[in-house]
Amino acid sequence: ASGPQIAARLGSDPVLSGGTYSSGGGLTVAADLQEYQGRTLVCGVWAESEAQSILSKGKARGVVATGNVSVGGETLVRGLSFMKEVPPTDDYSGQEAGCTLTDRAWQAGDDDVRPEIRIPRQVVEIQDDESGGFAVTFRQTGPGAGE
Repeated sequence: ASGPQIAARLGSDPVLSGGTYSSGGGLTVAADLQEYQGRTLVCGVWAESEAQSILSKGKARGVVATGNVSVGGETLVRGLSFMKEVPPTDDYSGQEAGCTLTDRAWQAGDDDVRPEIRIPRQVVEIQDDESGGFAVTFRQTGPGAGE
């Protein structure tokens, strides 16, 4: 379960991940860890590419919601809906982010810890036509919202 929602800015070197749609285009998630009242705050933003198929347009929010953030194999937060949508950019540092407070105590050295972002492979749209059907899938391939 996510903790309280807190607003903060991403630091100077957020972790970037994301993925692409089989129909073209994709999304980027940028996240980092911050200290808040002795606990670990997970902060992040996401962006979807402007150039993408109508079949995947508007699906990013749902895809982001299925993601999780972990540290050293420990899942800190499941579901990234708390993250804020921003326009695609080359540099996500300093972006105003959505954050959620976790139960994990902040530890010495955490300033250098890099969170892992995982987003499961999934079908985002199924089209049926005379010749049969096809599915648009999302795969985690790294930041995918670049133009």
